Amino acid sequence: MAPMVRRPSNDDAESTLTSKGQTTIPKSIRNALALKPGDRLTFTLLADRSVLLRVQNRSVLSLSGMLRPPKGRRVGVRKLSR
Repeated sequence: MAPMVRRPSNDDAESTLTSKGQTTIPKSIRNALALKPGDRLTFTLLADRSVLLRVQNRSVLSLSGMLRPPKGRRVGVRKLSR
């Protein structure tokens, strides 16, 4: 994946790092990413020292029911393992 080149814009938001290593994500960014308390964030440091932020706010449980069962006869686990 090629790193993205981004020019500064009026939409940039700033935050300050505290002595405890904490920061507040600006409201405009939280709103744009639909962040809510408890969401997990992943930070990846790229070679050019920029940081890629990924929001991981979907639980595996939220995927339940997305796949339809196959049509036709169901096969039990014992039959599958033969």
